[in-house]
Amino acid sequence: MYFTQSVLISLILLSGVTTASAQSKPELKGKISISGAFALYPMAVKWAEEYRKLNPGVQIDLSAGGAGKGMTDVLAGVVDIALVSREINPAETKKGAVGFAVTKDAVVPTISSTNPQLKEILEKGITRDKLNHIFITGRIQNWQEAGFSKPVPLHVYTRSDACGAAETLAQWFGKKQEDLQGVAVFGDPGLATSVKRDPVAIGYNNIGYVYDFTTKKPTNGVQVIPIDLNNNGKIDADENFYGDIQSLTDAIAAGKYPSPPARDLYFVTKGKPTNPIVIDFTRWVLVNGQQFVDAAGYVKLSDEKLKKSLAALN
Repeated sequence: MYFTQSVLISLILLSGVTTASAQSKPELKGKISISGAFALYPMAVKWAEEYRKLNPGVQIDLSAGGAGKGMTDVLAGVVDIALVSREINPAETKKGAVGFAVTKDAVVPTISSTNPQLKEILEKGITRDKLNHIFITGRIQNWQEAGFSKPVPLHVYTRSDACGAAETLAQWFGKKQEDLQGVAVFGDPGLATSVKRDPVAIGYNNIGYVYDFTTKKPTNGVQVIPIDLNNNGKIDADENFYGDIQSLTDAIAAGKYPSPPARDLYFVTKGKPTNPIVIDFTRWVLVNGQQFVDAAGYVKLSDEKLKKSLAALN
């Protein structure tokens, strides 16, 4: 799993060892500090690891604490870059937040693999309207009211930290994070663990915390609830793309999975960056770093969006 709270990547300058890239430009030295969304954290770690191979004089300090923390940190000047998994709001823009879309993923509803009605839930899926009455209105209190056979209780879990996943899910229902009901749990890993341990739970996660990147299959103990997009009470073949992360990311890229809860992910700086190291790292992410997006379980943005981010950086 990738959800270690803090990663300090210290880079060692190897005497006499240079890469072709390093030979083509002056050696960069310094430090970049980054904090924010759990959703983007695993991808940012991979980008930092690859970037350090080309720029061993740069130290990158990365931590995950939610999009809200990242935004607070960057606007306060505590970090250079915030990882943000939602749109930047007008108040944040007014304070100087500048966003660069770097990749895309999605939020998915989740249940425990030990749910007593797992087979039926996976076959029938669940509609947006029923999820609205579970997470927002609270009208649905048990699994039978959600459309399944047994009237067993339904335990709802949500996030306690200000985060893009909750904000994005709420946006799907025309609401805000504070409108979501349920037992509040900190962070993506905490929410996934709570759902895993409760056989009648329902929650939500960023896809990076539901799938195993080695097997490409759902992580042991947690399953994605398929979305019944056409409201016909079953998951049709063209709605069944949750068996592995590649099928899901392909569906997101093709627009088959709704947006929201699919969404773009951002690097955010306070004002247009002026630090040469921050500029170089961000530019590298938007160009060379895109080759690592697919294997990491994310969705590559369109060339148009990437060019727009590059233009904002220049």
